[in-house]
Amino acid sequence: METDTVLILLLAAALYNAVVFIVYWWDKAAARANRRRISEAQLLTLAFFGGSPGALMAQRIFRHKTQKQPFRRYLKTIAVLHGIIVLGLAGYFVSILVV
Repeated sequence: METDTVLILLLAAALYNAVVFIVYWWDKAAARANRRRISEAQLLTLAFFGGSPGALMAQRIFRHKTQKQPFRRYLKTIAVLHGIIVLGLAGYFVSILVV
């Protein structure tokens, strides 16, 4: 994979996680203002499709959905799954570079 492609993918991931972070902030603001909320299923879907870092940062910074079970467990499971995928991909690319 070319360096430019990797940089573009990393930038896309960073932007997506920034959007997820903002969505979690938006939901926290709606909760405080007693407005219509974003469903937990939608928040978890955003996390599942690559937004777990943004979701976890927002959860910690805004103290959002920190007491809600099973939401917390689902989000942590998604984050662990993403970590396993990233480690697997990293191992794969290192093995390509070494050979």
